[in-house]
Amino acid sequence: MHDIKGEVRAFIAANFFIPDDAAGLKDGDSFLENHIVDSTGFLELISYLERSYGIHIEDQELVPENLDSLDNIDAFVRRKRA
Repeated sequence: MHDIKGEVRAFIAANFFIPDDAAGLKDGDSFLENHIVDSTGFLELISYLERSYGIHIEDQELVPENLDSLDNIDAFVRRKRA
Protein backbone atom coordinates (compact mmCIF):
# COMPACT_ATOMS: atom_id res chain seq x y z
CA MET A 1 0.00 0.00 0.00
CA HIS A 2 1.27 3.45 -0.88
CA ASP A 3 2.04 6.14 1.69
CA ILE A 4 -0.02 8.58 -0.35
CA LYS A 5 0.31 11.50 2.07
CA GLY A 6 4.08 11.10 2.29
CA GLU A 7 4.50 10.76 -1.47
CA VAL A 8 2.30 13.78 -2.24
CA ARG A 9 4.03 15.83 0.48
CA ALA A 10 7.40 15.01 -1.12
CA PHE A 11 6.06 15.94 -4.58
CA ILE A 12 4.78 19.28 -3.31
CA ALA A 13 8.02 20.03 -1.46
CA ALA A 14 10.06 19.24 -4.58
CA ASN A 15 7.89 21.12 -7.08
CA PHE A 16 6.35 24.13 -5.36
CA PHE A 17 7.67 27.07 -3.39
CA ILE A 18 6.83 26.37 0.22
CA PRO A 19 7.18 29.28 2.65
CA ASP A 20 9.27 28.60 5.76
CA ASP A 21 6.17 28.51 7.95
CA ALA A 22 4.70 25.73 5.77
CA ALA A 23 7.26 23.24 7.05
CA GLY A 24 4.71 22.36 9.71
CA LEU A 25 1.92 21.85 7.19
CA LYS A 26 -0.58 19.50 8.76
CA ASP A 27 -2.30 16.76 6.76
CA GLY A 28 -5.63 18.60 6.93
CA ASP A 29 -4.33 22.08 6.04
CA SER A 30 -5.67 23.65 2.86
CA PHE A 31 -3.16 24.06 0.03
CA LEU A 32 -5.04 27.12 -1.24
CA GLU A 33 -5.50 28.87 2.10
CA ASN A 34 -1.83 28.32 2.95
CA HIS A 35 -0.67 29.48 -0.51
CA ILE A 36 1.10 26.19 -1.18
CA VAL A 37 -0.51 25.33 -4.54
CA ASP A 38 -2.10 27.79 -6.96
CA SER A 39 -4.46 27.04 -9.86
CA THR A 40 -1.61 26.16 -12.24
CA GLY A 41 0.00 24.04 -9.55
CA PHE A 42 -3.19 22.03 -9.18
CA LEU A 43 -2.88 21.03 -12.85
CA GLU A 44 0.62 19.71 -12.10
CA LEU A 45 -0.66 17.95 -8.98
CA ILE A 46 -3.51 16.31 -10.92
CA SER A 47 -1.10 15.08 -13.58
CA TYR A 48 1.18 13.68 -10.87
CA LEU A 49 -1.72 11.87 -9.15
CA GLU A 50 -2.94 10.34 -12.41
CA ARG A 51 0.55 9.11 -13.36
CA SER A 52 1.57 7.92 -9.93
CA TYR A 53 -1.60 6.12 -8.93
CA GLY A 54 -3.01 5.00 -12.27
CA ILE A 55 -6.23 6.96 -11.90
CA HIS A 56 -8.15 9.32 -14.14
CA ILE A 57 -9.55 12.43 -12.50
CA GLU A 58 -12.80 13.65 -14.07
CA ASP A 59 -13.61 17.36 -14.37
CA GLN A 60 -16.42 17.09 -11.82
CA GLU A 61 -13.93 15.63 -9.30
CA LEU A 62 -11.75 18.77 -9.39
CA VAL A 63 -13.12 20.13 -6.12
CA PRO A 64 -11.41 21.10 -2.85
CA GLU A 65 -13.09 18.21 -1.05
CA ASN A 66 -10.91 15.88 -3.16
CA LEU A 67 -7.68 17.80 -3.72
CA ASP A 68 -7.10 20.66 -1.25
CA SER A 69 -5.17 18.85 1.49
CA LEU A 70 -3.11 15.75 2.07
CA ASP A 71 -6.01 14.17 3.96
CA ASN A 72 -8.42 14.89 1.10
CA ILE A 73 -6.03 13.56 -1.55
CA ASP A 74 -5.33 10.40 0.44
CA ALA A 75 -9.04 9.62 0.81
CA PHE A 76 -9.79 10.53 -2.82
CA VAL A 77 -7.00 8.38 -4.31
CA ARG A 78 -8.00 5.43 -2.12
CA ARG A 79 -11.64 5.75 -3.28
CA LYS A 80 -10.57 5.97 -6.92
CA ARG A 81 -8.36 2.90 -6.62
CA ALA A 82 -10.94 0.80 -4.75
